[in-house]
Amino acid sequence: MSYEPRKAAQLIAYLIIKAGGNSLKVLKAVKLVYLVDRESIQHFGFPVLDEKRCSMPHGPVNSLTYGYIAGDYDPEECGWSDYLRDRENHNVALARQDITPDELDELSDADIACADAVWERFGHMTQWQLRDWTHDPRNVPEWEDPNGGSTIIPLQRILHAVGVANADDFADTAASFKLIDQAFESARVH
Repeated sequence: MSYEPRKAAQLIAYLIIKAGGNSLKVLKAVKLVYLVDRESIQHFGFPVLDEKRCSMPHGPVNSLTYGYIAGDYDPEECGWSDYLRDRENHNVALARQDITPDELDELSDADIACADAVWERFGHMTQWQLRDWTHDPRNVPEWEDPNGGSTIIPLQRILHAVGVANADDFADTAASFKLIDQAFESARVH
């Protein structure tokens, strides 16, 4: 697997729909995406989104997804803007008010189940409550204070933190899949 910005946008769109509105605070959206990945890792051994996760001053973050929200990448070329529009007033919003869960074809039933579980548990929290919750080592022990910077959170650390049996084997399998994907991608380019 490789990072799929369209899938990330659909995941955020799904969370916005769950919120019953047209937008979410950026910080809340970023925290929920991280927690959905964490939920998937706990139950299936793999995240919903294939990307690096980092410890940042406001807690753990999916780095590429955060970059798309922050406007670091072109949202037009990857399908991101089909579901989400530019952030304003610290919100990320649906591209259209009539987006329905049926349109979110990149998300599997397992992805939706993880998003639903996270929303059920954390959807009522404000962005600041989520930030504080993810800073507590009893809740998210894989996050480490980066002292104003950013440090990578290895998948293996998350696997251990959520109690996955054979975490080292899962991490090795995930690394093998990434190498296979890179080989196929390289073959397509040549």
